[in-house]
Amino acid sequence: MHNILKPMSRILLCVTAGLSLAGLPAIGREASPDWSRKLDSRVLFYQMTELPIILLGTEKSLYAIESHSGEVLWRRKNMRLDETDVAPIAGTDLLLLSFEKDDRTRLEAIDIFTGDSLWRSDKVRGAPMQMALDTDNNLLAVTIVRNAKSRTIGSLKRHAAVYVFDLRRGEEFWKYETQGEVEMMPLRWSQSDEEEVDYTLDNYHPPMFLDGHLHIFYEGVALLDARTGRQRIRERFRVNEEGLALTEADPVFDDRFIYTSGRGRVRAISRETSRVEWEAKDLGLTPEIILFGGVLYVRTGGQFTLIKDGEVERRGPYGVSAIDARTGKVIWRYKGADNGITNIAARDSSKILIADRDDLILIDGQTGRREAKLSHRVKDASFVLINDRNEAVVGGTSEIASFDAVGKEVWRAKHNPPGRGVFRTIAAVALRAASLYFRYGGASGAIFRGARIAHSASVLRWSGLARSLGPNLTTLASNPAGGYVSSRFYPLGVAARIDRINASKSINLARPSIDVEERLLDRLDPAGWAERLSRMLLERRRFASLRGELMFFYTDLKRQGGRGLVGVNVNTGEAENEISLNELDDRFVTDRPMSRLYQARGERLIAYALGGR
Repeated sequence: MHNILKPMSRILLCVTAGLSLAGLPAIGREASPDWSRKLDSRVLFYQMTELPIILLGTEKSLYAIESHSGEVLWRRKNMRLDETDVAPIAGTDLLLLSFEKDDRTRLEAIDIFTGDSLWRSDKVRGAPMQMALDTDNNLLAVTIVRNAKSRTIGSLKRHAAVYVFDLRRGEEFWKYETQGEVEMMPLRWSQSDEEEVDYTLDNYHPPMFLDGHLHIFYEGVALLDARTGRQRIRERFRVNEEGLALTEADPVFDDRFIYTSGRGRVRAISRETSRVEWEAKDLGLTPEIILFGGVLYVRTGGQFTLIKDGEVERRGPYGVSAIDARTGKVIWRYKGADNGITNIAARDSSKILIADRDDLILIDGQTGRREAKLSHRVKDASFVLINDRNEAVVGGTSEIASFDAVGKEVWRAKHNPPGRGVFRTIAAVALRAASLYFRYGGASGAIFRGARIAHSASVLRWSGLARSLGPNLTTLASNPAGGYVSSRFYPLGVAARIDRINASKSINLARPSIDVEERLLDRLDPAGWAERLSRMLLERRRFASLRGELMFFYTDLKRQGGRGLVGVNVNTGEAENEISLNELDDRFVTDRPMSRLYQARGERLIAYALGGR
């Protein structure tokens, strides 16, 4: 069994504690910040981008802050935005903003380095929820929803519209609208009925450009000509089970077919003719598909996020099926998982690993026979991954455990769950931490090297899942926000002129928007700006290829006292890092290349080093 497991690891922050995050006296000395930046008013939201830039919204302004130094790259004043109004365009240096001003709604693409506007559209009303990018044909698809907020947590249904733009100029080519209203999911689950909550489409997979077509998945499957919007396929069915998020799989494809799921079926759509070539029926819920060696490995059933409250619901039947990718014939089905099956993990097609509520299960990839089954004793097991020593690591909300090739436990990191009064707060911190882990590639993102083609660098997509607390850990493990940092980068703003800036030592830019203030570019000479820009682009390349090996737990610190983060090496089980943080904002973000953690307190954004103890 030893050679079947695949080395993979990333930074994962899992959080537990026995005390409230706030309101209690500090027991230990808190870590000193690397830097602290005071803003013009209370921080409403902040999010890390795939560049070393933090986007931050206050009650008065929108900021872009360099993560290394805390310097303000630019500020747009007199605008109070919701987090769903701010959407980086994956793989580029552009940022989409949707905001209302003087009774007008405007969608604007701006240079993330300078804050300058590249193009605007006054026809689009609503918040950008998801995006797809076709750089070969210079196309940008943006899913827009209007009035996506409510004071009542639960089901919110709205019409969605997909706009296709010229990426560089902002010219609108065509628009697609859903026939009915689609169910949306809260950005986060609030405990206050007085707080207005933004809703997202994180319970759906984002659109995808492929072969000159745009694939849309909100009401079934719609396939449209990318340039004209002419319909090729439109099959309506309920995508997700009522009240649950992401119960169907993200599509994958090979050189002949695109493979999608829905209504308990997996179907193959010809990339040449756009016809459905075959269907495998009666599978049940199919939240995960992996393609390798001409075989589709399909997970059925699992643990899903309840949209109404963010809790987890288990829905079966549970198992794994293998389907011939050429014919749709079901080769085998494994139905031995008892409850709450997690994601699929494996090195190649010879062996498949899954975990359920009680056991870690090894399945023969050729026959579907169970080869091993062992009790993992991980409470509420939510995912399985494989570390650099080819050991299976099963994780839940309060512990992780590693098992060797023969099923013997190697190590276990465990922390008791928090007290009753702070469970929701701690759970939010834990989910934030895990979502950061999976959005940067995650364990499942590299399964079957080269097999998850729909998540390859050639397909650039973006979902708000990367910025939100998101669904449960099983969903995140099987549907990584997927190459969140793409290896391909298409500069369209000032970064596209970096070579000319270096050569001429001058920058010739249009007059900035009157809304832009405190622009760093205006305070630096051209050589200084070119050097700064080159360094940020270099950090982005590091970001795209970085591999981590630490899982962080928020817990009581034994050495320093108080509460903080303890980094556990997923390969050895050893605690290697500590950072004392008696209060941790559940919205915190991390910058892996710079080994920093960022959190807001009132009017400040604070950076802490994630270094060794």
